[in-house]
Amino acid sequence: MLNPNVFLNPKLFDGNIEKVSLREGFSKGIIQAGEEDKRIIALCADLTKSLNLEAFKEKFPERFIEVGVAEQNLVTLASGLAAMGKIPFACSLAIFSPGRNWEQIRTTICLNNQPVKIVGSHAGLTTGPDGATHQALEDIALMRVLPNMVVVSPVDVVQACNATLAIAKLNKPCYLRLPRNEVPVITGKMTPFKIGRADVLWEGGDITILATGQMVYYALQAARILDLDNISARVINVHTIKPLDNKTILSAAKETKAIITIEDHQVIGGLGSAVAELICQNCPVPMKNMGVQDRFGQSGEADELLEKYGLSVREIMKAAFSLLKMKRN
Repeated sequence: MLNPNVFLNPKLFDGNIEKVSLREGFSKGIIQAGEEDKRIIALCADLTKSLNLEAFKEKFPERFIEVGVAEQNLVTLASGLAAMGKIPFACSLAIFSPGRNWEQIRTTICLNNQPVKIVGSHAGLTTGPDGATHQALEDIALMRVLPNMVVVSPVDVVQACNATLAIAKLNKPCYLRLPRNEVPVITGKMTPFKIGRADVLWEGGDITILATGQMVYYALQAARILDLDNISARVINVHTIKPLDNKTILSAAKETKAIITIEDHQVIGGLGSAVAELICQNCPVPMKNMGVQDRFGQSGEADELLEKYGLSVREIMKAAFSLLKMKRN
């Protein structure tokens, strides 16, 4: 059953649930952060419209920097601004940042522990028709391996706004992951959000489904159907992949004794890997990691690609039945 303490959208299981791009939440969040703190600066690599930064640019023209198609310059400039006391948001497509400028992020930002906020948009399979070259399926792995880096993957437009506000106040390097497509709005103004704290959205004791980003919606849909089959699945929104909420995840592992992870990312190095590293050392239980299975993406609509790569509600349910069988044996 739904956890009443997280105040989810009452239209969560309505077939006509509103869908909004997370970039709108980011836009709202960075403007609010800019109003609250004059140190906030936005930098962009020739993708102002794609990142929904036009409103910030119009409101704070003196705090907006367009660097052009130069992603290495984007983050090194941001690092210098941070060293001088500013709070820079370095924004681009995830395939280019961190995909193209990882070494500069590593050396100029993380090594010096500068509080640069890296915003990677159009991440994951659901970049869709742009195809394999623009589908960042490795960005979580690239960023979570870096010392000092915080990695956040919000679930919807509301949480994207809250996450933007939260990382603006965090004195550390941060990576904010945003998809391109419109995503169901499952949270609301009263839904709690705290960096490093995973949220139990659906309560259950038979199996745990750990999801991040837009895959949380699909996990909730699967849990609801499983409930009709008298299978009680706990759904946890792991919006912060680094640092992980070890306490919540280990508690779920001990109580349900079976875990599924699901992400719009390679299974290697992402949420599933992070959880497996934690579980195998502390509370080994049967696990199934769902994501892109060591393949590149391809062109297609978002829903078509999620289906093709095994990230549908049906596939989550199949994984649950398989794990429960293993658990009982």
